[in-house]
Amino acid sequence: MRHLLDTKTLSREDALRILDVAEDMADAQQREVKKLPALRGKTVVNLFFEDSTRTRISFEAAAKRLSADVINFSAKGSSVSKGESLQDTAQTLQAMGADAVVIRHGASGAPRTLATSGWITGSVLNAGDGTHEHPTQALLDAYSMRKRRYGADSRGRDLEGFRVTVVGDILHSRVARSNVWLLNTLGAEVTLVGPPTLIPQDVTAWPARILFDLDEAIADGPDALMMLRIQLERMNAAYFPNEREYTRTWGLDADRLAALPADSIVMHPGPMNRGLEISADAADSPRSTVLEQVANGVSVRMAALYLLLAGERNEKEDAR
Repeated sequence: MRHLLDTKTLSREDALRILDVAEDMADAQQREVKKLPALRGKTVVNLFFEDSTRTRISFEAAAKRLSADVINFSAKGSSVSKGESLQDTAQTLQAMGADAVVIRHGASGAPRTLATSGWITGSVLNAGDGTHEHPTQALLDAYSMRKRRYGADSRGRDLEGFRVTVVGDILHSRVARSNVWLLNTLGAEVTLVGPPTLIPQDVTAWPARILFDLDEAIADGPDALMMLRIQLERMNAAYFPNEREYTRTWGLDADRLAALPADSIVMHPGPMNRGLEISADAADSPRSTVLEQVANGVSVRMAALYLLLAGERNEKEDAR
């Protein structure tokens, strides 16, 4: 792999390789000294054109634990806010010797533009682009599902037959899109649930079943129920009557949590709107993987950075 731009084109082999290396990274984080020398001398730039807390900090922690030098670049307060183009910013990073650029951008396709433009020679990792994709989030979600399903003996395993229901604002969710493609690649069965106004108009090409009734979806007994944040900041129209109505119809409350099978897990990519799409009972229950997802995110992003920046070099050395 040279770049990590989406999950739609990510092969099953590469996906499982990232998940398996993430297992090794997680094991390393249990040691007294958590830092590994794998990316010593490499420079990783976090280039964020949109606000982020979890993803940016997670990538920063991942790079630092691999001993890389990290440069955090925020569009706010930078030359970007003065009108500098993506090309000029990229060429500045190239001149600084960036080996990898982790980019979050409001425009769908910006990471691919960066990766294919020739403006930089380093690897590009998509940390979320518009309403397009968020591949490392989907990878950490799959990693979390795999750990809950198989425990310590999960290396090399996929999610064949695992049933995942994704609920909420599918229309604006890059997390939903990345999960649909990755989970399908790994053999899982995906169901999307939400108001008709928050389901994309044409999902016929998506490998997923579409429902509008959350109670019907829960009655099917999913192995994982993923609640999505209502992205009010991306909404400029009335997609549902009001927040109370949304919670009553599509929110995960205590009653719906109790209706899930005993071994079902509850997921949320964060940040959560408690009391809107998910209740405190559900978010804080033993079934919830919310905090596990945050912790697993560091291991998965360590794996992605390692494979992009050190994996090719190590393969050449092994071949000698």
